[in-house]
Order: sequence, then C-alpha cells, then structure tokens
Amino acid sequence: MRRKLVMLAAGIPWLPATLNGAAQVTNQMSLSTSLPTAMPDVGLSLIRVLGALALVLGIFLGGVWLFRNWQRLVIHRGRAPRLNVLEVRSLGGRHALYVVGYEQERFLIASSPAGVSLLSHLQSADAAEGPAEVNAAKATFAQTLVQTLKGK
Repeated sequence: MRRKLVMLAAGIPWLPATLNGAAQVTNQMSLSTSLPTAMPDVGLSLIRVLGALALVLGIFLGGVWLFRNWQRLVIHRGRAPRLNVLEVRSLGGRHALYVVGYEQERFLIASSPAGVSLLSHLQSADAAEGPAEVNAAKATFAQTLVQTLKGK
C-alpha cells in the first residue's frame, strides 16, 4: 500500500511530499514543469468573448425582428389585398386626403388631428375605366370635394 502511494506521488509533482521517498522524487523534478510556462493571451481571449457576445446578440435581435415581422415574409398565394390606399395628397400640417379602395368600391377620406372622416363615396373602379363621355358627365374630384365641404 505504501509503495503504491509513493508511485502515485511520483506522478503528481505538486502533491506535498509527506510520504517517505516522495521528497526525493519531487526534488528531482524541476520547478518549471509544475508551473505553466506562459499565461494565455488575454487580448485574444477578450476578442473571442466579445465576438461570441456579438453573435449571440445578433441571433437574438434577428429572432425578435422575425417574430415581429413574420407576416411580411409570408407569401400570400394568389390573393390580392382587398383594401388599398390608391392615392394620398397632403394638404399641409397634419391634414391629408386619401382615396381608399376596398374590392370594387372607392372612398374619399380626410385625415386631420381631430380624426378621420368620410368625405365622399367615389365611383367604382369599373365605372372609372369606362368610356370618356360617361366620366365627363359625372362630377370631377374638385367639384365633389367642394360639394362635400359645403354640405357640412
């Protein structure tokens, strides 16, 4: 048993030499083998840690962006949107006019700081693409706007 401990102590140079014969073995070993010869490069380790941190943060932020914007990435198969903003005109400040289309209907909508209001129901998209004589007989956009504003 004692011989096994001496053999074990000979294989571990930093073990305190408390056993008979172990002191001789550790004295023969040089001090340089028990201590590391060089410290690891701190600059390289710091760069690796910062790179790993940047990678993890990039993956996290990419996941958050995908979670919030996944609907933009989904392809709608053959289905056109039914609600569209066809035209926008700014009137200055925070006032604007919108022509909004829903399926075959079109509406003139006004936006202001007080809210949003429907000004007029415009002719349908099919009627607007009809003959020029029919379009000339109907009221123009400016006439419809003036008529709607006087009505309030």
